[in-house]
Amino acid sequence: MNVVLLSPYFPPNYYHFAVALRRNGVNVLGIGDAPYDHLIYELRAALTEYYRVDDLHHYDALLRACGYFTHRYGKLDRIESHNEHWLETDARLRTDFNVHGPKSADIAWVKQKSKMKQVFSRAGIAVARGRVVQTPEEAAQLIAEVGYPVIAKPDIGVGANATYKIDDDAALARFFAEKPPVDYILEEFVSGALYSFDGLVDQEGKIVFCTSHFFNRGIMEIVNNDLEIFYYSLRELPPDLEEIGRRAVAAFELRERFFHIEFFRVADERWVALEVNMRPPGGLTMDMFDYANDMDFYQEWANIVTYNIMRSQPTRPYHCAYIGRKWTVPHRLSHDDVLRRYGPWIVYHGSMSEVLSPALGHYAYVLRSPNLAELQPIIDAIMA
Repeated sequence: MNVVLLSPYFPPNYYHFAVALRRNGVNVLGIGDAPYDHLIYELRAALTEYYRVDDLHHYDALLRACGYFTHRYGKLDRIESHNEHWLETDARLRTDFNVHGPKSADIAWVKQKSKMKQVFSRAGIAVARGRVVQTPEEAAQLIAEVGYPVIAKPDIGVGANATYKIDDDAALARFFAEKPPVDYILEEFVSGALYSFDGLVDQEGKIVFCTSHFFNRGIMEIVNNDLEIFYYSLRELPPDLEEIGRRAVAAFELRERFFHIEFFRVADERWVALEVNMRPPGGLTMDMFDYANDMDFYQEWANIVTYNIMRSQPTRPYHCAYIGRKWTVPHRLSHDDVLRRYGPWIVYHGSMSEVLSPALGHYAYVLRSPNLAELQPIIDAIMA
């Protein structure tokens, strides 16, 4: 089996995907713009071959790389990056080389927020009212329907990049004067508690693992106001969240993929869908899957790809929490204080990539406990 991994070194923890595939006897073929000798040893050892390009955004270079791999190893069986940034590139390469997995025609429903709304709505899942607007007049018509504030975000975009909260007519005028030259969707502001429904589906689309995380605030608020984040996994999923999450996975017809779907729990206890991502959750959440279940989900994904089975059964024996600190925010406890006081609960700590730090902080602590009541005061103390 030949699996191409695009940018297999980012995020840094994703090298485990290559290691897991190699463990299953797969030819792991890497494409990236990082020099080979800059890759960590474990990744180099897992790669059958690595093809370096000058720029991953140059599609012709990726075509040549995949053509070379095809000539050398035969038909390519998978092309994957597990990264939102390369989702369209993955799909385009799969289309051009007739490789199993989502093709270009399949991507719009999970890349364009306006199309996501259509899928959620067809599945009977509530969404924030909104639509793509091209002019101030169209925006004014929508605001007349939903009122201020509204959220403006690129119809195709990742995270909170270039996302705005608009509170009045003056802010609306500034938005149209300054907005990037891309399509924007305007939607009503929804206030509520933010949860995710995360997991993995097999080759037939059956959910073989699911979990949920609670977030202290949304990414837009964190990035725009330079705030800090924490979130934690739940051992028991709210039944109505699991039901609506499973309905969303079925509606988007996901296959052989991780998924990350965001919902607001609003004041009347309804769930309102925010967006869907057909990839692993960001940052260290993949590793949190492992810590919360005493499993290796990098390996389980490789098992799904290779054999379409999971070797272990998730039981969620722990809550796992992520805390992201920023250097711009003062804290009562020093790093040494945190390790000294809470070392028994900390399963990982380390610096985060500069690319991820606006949303996830400059330094991360990952903790776990079977008891959420035990974790919450530790989270509060580290954040203080």
